[in-house]
Amino acid sequence: MASNPTIAFVAPSIPETGVAVVLTDSRLGFSGTSARIIEALGDFGRYAKAAKFTGKAGTTLEILAPQGSTLDRLVVYGLGRGEGDPATEWVKAGGQVLRKIGQAESATVLVDVPPGLDDDAAIAASQMALGARLRAYTFDRYKTKKKDEDENGACANALNIALEQHEKAAELWTAQQAIADGVDIARDLVNEPSNILYPEAFAQRAAKLVDQGVDVEILDEAAMSELGMGALLGVGQGSENESRIVVMRWNGAGDDSAPVAFVGKGVTFDTGGISIKPSGSMEDMKGDMAGAACVVGLMHALAARKAKVNVVGLIGLAENMPDGAAQRPGDIVTSMSGQTIEIINTDAEGRLVLGDVLWYAQDRFKPVFMVDLATLTGAVLVALGQEHGGLFSNNDELSDRLLASGKATGERVWRLPLDPAYDKMIDSKFADMKNTGGRHGGSITAAQFLQRFVNGTPWAHLDIAGTGMGSLQNDLNQSWGSGWGVRLLDRLVADHYEA
Repeated sequence: MASNPTIAFVAPSIPETGVAVVLTDSRLGFSGTSARIIEALGDFGRYAKAAKFTGKAGTTLEILAPQGSTLDRLVVYGLGRGEGDPATEWVKAGGQVLRKIGQAESATVLVDVPPGLDDDAAIAASQMALGARLRAYTFDRYKTKKKDEDENGACANALNIALEQHEKAAELWTAQQAIADGVDIARDLVNEPSNILYPEAFAQRAAKLVDQGVDVEILDEAAMSELGMGALLGVGQGSENESRIVVMRWNGAGDDSAPVAFVGKGVTFDTGGISIKPSGSMEDMKGDMAGAACVVGLMHALAARKAKVNVVGLIGLAENMPDGAAQRPGDIVTSMSGQTIEIINTDAEGRLVLGDVLWYAQDRFKPVFMVDLATLTGAVLVALGQEHGGLFSNNDELSDRLLASGKATGERVWRLPLDPAYDKMIDSKFADMKNTGGRHGGSITAAQFLQRFVNGTPWAHLDIAGTGMGSLQNDLNQSWGSGWGVRLLDRLVADHYEA
């Protein structure tokens, strides 16, 4: 549940009250209104020297009740230059500035680009606003007693971003705000407990996208059974909560051109089934639907910013429980594709869900490409930690574009191999394949499994077990559920697939 400051873009002037933030770099230069505030201080060099402030990226100098003004505080924020990734530094700066502002009644950030830098101030301001919004998110819906001070340092009321190009910045912010809202939606979904967000409830949340002009269709178990989705249905057959598939369509291109497709794994709780997981940290398995959450947040972002592209988002929703009706190791199920699967481990359930949904997506919609997201394997954490999502693809162009989008947004991916040599690890003695290939190369064999259901369609698989839930807290995210992937995939669409 987001707890956001009101963000406004205003013409520059010296604030009379509250907190003011001015920007500098490693040369300690100032321009515009920021320079006037600094001049009123007198010898700024003395302040900087006393605090050993050099303008290094991410550092701040805080001055209480600054001389020559009625401000409560002045925060000088160091941009540095050449120390970080220029593609993401303004977004990161927004998050860092919001943390420093704390619980101020109001704050004004003066986006006067330091002299010698050629950055577009309007773009910088809109990206700083995005960073502040992402940082401000909290999920405290179930706390009956709330702390007076927000742990995340979110601004309590108003955040004014002041610059000469404030009207242009406000226009740019419209799209950025849609993306921020999409990330918050995804975070909310991941953070919800599983007794609240079971498959049918998740489907109803996704159905709210109709308010943004998205067409939403929900397939129940009877519809899936008629389609022959034995793989997905097998995962949920041990649960009292029925499985669902949600199909979301945004026709922003205004024609009947083929859509791009995004598919999300939505296991709303994963006990492991009969192959039950250890009890330690099993509560985290409420987040085993982070891929589906990302797809819902992405569809919101694209529709809210009126993206000129046809998109279909599909999520497979199931709960993996171990009752007397649950599937067993050794069972054989028949997928929608007609391929048979021997169940070796019921805890390798996400690929069963995705297999049927991927086949359905390519068969019904004939998309330009498919990208699936899933908290699929613990093995990807061993390989990449929590800094990158694992990328597997049968298409070099799509893979390269995802890598570039990851770099541009900071939601980075790393490509791992697909190779027929791994297929023998998931060949079965009794069926067309088995659902796990053992301990070695676990993320790769899972991707090899999924590849058997894309039918030659350009496709990429993102294993987000390390980034989608329980993710590292950073300048832009202080939440257990990160909403990872919304900005990455929105950027992919914006840069390469919009009319």
